Order: sequence, then structure tokens, then C-alpha cells
Amino acid sequence: MASSYSSDLKLELMVTGENSNTWGDKTNTNWNLIQQAVAGYQSIALTSTTTTLAMTNATISNARNMVLEFTGTLTGNSTVNLPDGIEKVYFIKDSTVHGTSNTLTFKTTSGSGVALTSGKIIGAYSNGTDITAIDLSNLGGTMTIDQVLTYGSTTTQSLTVDNLIATTNISTNTFIGTNATVATVSCVTLTGATNNDSKGELRLVPLSTATTTYTITATDHGKCISTSSNVIIAPSIFSAGQNVTIFNSGTTNITITQSTSVTMYQVGTSNTGSRTLSQKGLATAYCVASNTFVITGGGLS
Repeated sequence: MASSYSSDLKLELMVTGENSNTWGDKTNTNWNLIQQAVAGYQSIALTSTTTTLAMTNATISNARNMVLEFTGTLTGNSTVNLPDGIEKVYFIKDSTVHGTSNTLTFKTTSGSGVALTSGKIIGAYSNGTDITAIDLSNLGGTMTIDQVLTYGSTTTQSLTVDNLIATTNISTNTFIGTNATVATVSCVTLTGATNNDSKGELRLVPLSTATTTYTITATDHGKCISTSSNVIIAPSIFSAGQNVTIFNSGTTNITITQSTSVTMYQVGTSNTGSRTLSQKGLATAYCVASNTFVITGGGLS
């Protein structure tokens, strides 16, 4: 009976009584093949858009290496194909130049594979049908911020990001500034040197325009309403600490109406009720308790 070859590493599987006087040489070859699979490294220059790796029976082959480094300049979207049927772990370094938009994919002949990134190293495994990346997106366990920082040190370090986004499914986040002060922020996007929330830049008071009699809504908190028409402060819209500013953009007085169930104090007095805002006047209504406001400003009477 003749030798056969293993399905993954193509080692020669000898039968009893075969290969008289050459069994030792063939065994040494097998050990070399195992060594290549466990510790082998090879740099492969990609000279075309499709490169097919080889796994040859009982022969040193580039597909058997544990570590593969791809080099060269891509001339288009490119693939490196591993023969189907091989089950093996790989470490892949993409040292190619991708150019403006070219991609490089490591895959089995019939699979879809994984996209490689120039200058990066990935772990991957083949199940004989396709290639799967081994990365943080599919590894188990948890990671702390100390582990993300260099060496996982708990000493003072920095974490630099282009964009830091707290999504809507995160209720609060702790942000530590460069001066080591701590603030709690909720659903905040930090973009470069500009701090934003869902309403825009934090240093900016968003401006809204109303062209007819306008009733303040919950979404007006923190905004300035520019209008030449009357404004109504409605009940059950704000909670304590929220506020709205009103600018009379017209040439005649407007009325800021204290709606039913609302108490609106004129600042510095016990007077309540609706107020008049003169042309080009600016007033802020600040909620101090449920349906209770204090109003202050220039041109307010």
C-alpha cells in the first residue's frame, strides 16, 4: 500500500513495511513540514491581483507557514487564495501599498475571506471552507481602559481619539479632562476641539425662529426663540434647571404669556403673570420648580 498524505499539512503518512532504507529521511521531512507549520515565516511579493498559495504533498510550501507577510504595490483589488480543505491558524502582516482605493483579501479559493489593512497584523484561521479573522470583534472576555492604554499601566497616560461618541444606549459616561477634573456627560460627541451634544456646539445657544404666536415646547430647553409674535409659556414642558430665552426681533412689543397652571415670577419681585417684551428685548424664563418660572431680561416689563 502506498503512502497517503494528511489533509491539512500534507504530511506523508507511511504504512508499515514501506519505504525501506528511506523511512528516516521521510520522517525528517515530515518534522520539517511540522516546523514550518508551527514556526515558519515567509514574505510573499504580490505581483498580480490574484495570488494562489500552494500546499504540496511532503514539500516545503508557502501556504504551510504560520506567519505570512505580503509585500508589493497593489495594481487593483487583489486576493490571496488558500486552497480549499486546509484547516490551519495564520498570522498575516499586510505590508503592501494599497494605493487610493485598492483592497487586499485573504481567503480560501471558494470563500469570501477577510480584508487586510496595510501595515497591520491579524490573526486568522481557516476551517477548510473560509477564513475568519481573530480580533477584538469576536474574542471573548472584557477589557478595561487601563488594558487599552500602553502596557495596561495605571500610571498617568493619555488616550488620543479622533472622535469619542457616547451613543443613546449609554446613560452616563465619565470624562477625565487634561487637568484631571472629572465631569459626567450624557450622550456627548467630542469632535476634535469642538464639544457637541444633540443640539450642537456646547458654547453655542441654538437659535430658532417663530413667525406666529408660539407656544414653548420641551425641545426649546437651552434655545433662543427669535420672534416678532407673542410667546406662551405652557405647563408641564420644563423641569427645574431648564430654561429658554426669547428675543423680540420685531419693531413692536410682544407678550410673554403665563399659561394656565403656570406661575411666572418677575425677577426680584413677587409679581406673577404675563410680561411685555419691548422691541429688540431679550428675556430668559428659568424653571425653578414644576410649572414655576422666574423671568428676567432687558426690555421686560
